[in-house]
Amino acid sequence: MAIKEKLLALNGELEAITGEVAAANPTEAPAPTKRTKRKLSVAHRRKLIKALARARKARWAKAKAAGTASAPKKRRISKAGRAAISAAAKARWAKVRAAKAA
Repeated sequence: MAIKEKLLALNGELEAITGEVAAANPTEAPAPTKRTKRKLSVAHRRKLIKALARARKARWAKAKAAGTASAPKKRRISKAGRAAISAAAKARWAKVRAAKAA
């Protein structure tokens, strides 16, 4: 009980010095205040959506006017190259099978 009384006395002194009311439990943090989410009116939301759409169209128009280069054509492997890869794979697997059998 002596500790509790000391704590109350110290809180009283603290109040006298700072002019504030100290919390009953100094280790307890004050509860954070909850901020409410701002709500846009329907008219303003509609106006905002239209403005964003106009800006997006302007960005695309600017990009198209700049003449972006088309993507390079996709490279394809020749029949001979494909056959060489296939033969190498078959030889590799033949080696694996031979090693397993031995």
